[in-house]
Amino acid sequence: MTGVTGPAENRPARVGPVAARVEIETRGEDGLPVAARVTIAADEPVFAGHYPHFPIFPGVCVLECVQRAATDGPDAPDPRDLAAVESARFAGAAYPGDVLTLALKWRRTDAGLRCDATAATERGKAASVRLRFEPSGGTR
Repeated sequence: MTGVTGPAENRPARVGPVAARVEIETRGEDGLPVAARVTIAADEPVFAGHYPHFPIFPGVCVLECVQRAATDGPDAPDPRDLAAVESARFAGAAYPGDVLTLALKWRRTDAGLRCDATAATERGKAASVRLRFEPSGGTR
């Protein structure tokens, strides 16, 4: 992760199965992340049980990487405002040593923000994800 999103005292600590760092490469004019990358190391803790002798980065971990990218930065939604994972489709596997390239597209809605994201490796698309964020204090 490249930084804590928003004032540190107002954001929860990041807790999850992914140890990898999510690096934001590009932000849009509105400050929202639009491109990120994650290097999947061979020593990711999740590989100990998923699967021995044939490690695959679980889809839920790809989803976490997208969520962490989407909520990175002071202009991004707060992680606590994730209202729904509207869809998640997994199209290909991610393995140790892969680099996940994340592309995020944002739309403002009446309720908040929607993020459509794709995750890909050098072999092609790994996942497409749609997240919906609804700030508890009103729209951004």
